Amino acid sequence: MDAALLTPPRRLSVPVANRWGAGTMAVMDYGDPARPVDLVFSHANGFNAATYRSLLSPLSASLRIWAPDLRGHGRSTLPTFARPKTSWLDHRDDLLALLAAIDGPPVVLAGHSMGGTASLLAAAERPERVSSLVLFDPVIWRRSAVLAFQLPFAHRFASRIPIAAATLRRRAAFDSREQAMTAYRGRGAFKGWPDMVLADYLSDGLAETPDGFVLAAAPAWEAANYAAQAHDPWRALRRYRGPVRILKAQHGALTHVPAHPRGLPHVTVETVAGGGHLFPMTHADVARDALFEAAV
Repeated sequence: MDAALLTPPRRLSVPVANRWGAGTMAVMDYGDPARPVDLVFSHANGFNAATYRSLLSPLSASLRIWAPDLRGHGRSTLPTFARPKTSWLDHRDDLLALLAAIDGPPVVLAGHSMGGTASLLAAAERPERVSSLVLFDPVIWRRSAVLAFQLPFAHRFASRIPIAAATLRRRAAFDSREQAMTAYRGRGAFKGWPDMVLADYLSDGLAETPDGFVLAAAPAWEAANYAAQAHDPWRALRRYRGPVRILKAQHGALTHVPAHPRGLPHVTVETVAGGGHLFPMTHADVARDALFEAAV
């Protein structure tokens, strides 16, 4: 495991072209390049693939893992706001393009928060390419809320979600990575994060400019993702019939799927004791065990 931690992942650029615009999806490739991809892991809104390096690296001793930067995040060059942002179907379609680029047997699709939901939406479209799903506190609203988000002009009201408004006020520029590290350490959403995880987030979460550093995921794009909820994860849960394992936070969960969801016998839901929505950063051992169990 120590050797796996010390071996940096390879960096790939996968071309993607769909109705949302063309560009490249940056991918961190862990594990033996001679073996097929076992697992694809997608990050949460506002973060990037590198954030989860300490979670995924130990698994590279046994598994090959692709971890992409979703559109508008990290090192990916896919355009943002190419069309009005009302749902996460752009992230779904980008993951479908990634699946099409993978040779070999079906893979485990996994992800955190928005990345988990996007993985679910993709699996519903291409179930033959997905062996199972492992979702860490995916954003799945109650059925009544999902129906409300489908109504005409619902996006106007969704944009008032408090986290979307707060994101627009987020500081976007720093003089140095060290300044950003000091600003984030132990505060807000980053409370309880190990320094290594925070440093990994900043490694690809900041883009260098002539005047310093700016957030790679622009606050306007991050906020737009929070407000864009006109997709239907419940429909996706019904359409994808392979095993679905959901780990939800004990505190502040964004997953509103009950422990035994009616009519969905293939879905299991577990609560991470003591974990908040960002438990993959603070309870990495729990998340890592779930990924390993699904992929071996």
